[in-house]
Amino acid sequence: MDKANLTALQEGPSQGQFELRFQSLFHAGKALAFPCNARGDVLLDTLSAKALENYLFARAVVGHEYANPVVQACAA
Repeated sequence: MDKANLTALQEGPSQGQFELRFQSLFHAGKALAFPCNARGDVLLDTLSAKALENYLFARAVVGHEYANPVVQACAA
């Protein structure tokens, strides 16, 4: 991603208004959610070490542990 697109992603009006949500396939109340833009782009550099670990894990086990992620508006 070039610097202009990264800046637009970081400063865009949609940043922080959406989350990328991975719902557990086996536990109804369990999900992992990460801040993203309207397209579902997550700024990995802004995640804590634990959140980054969880994000990478969720992506790796889609279809086994978690459903395909969906972009949702954050609750106000």
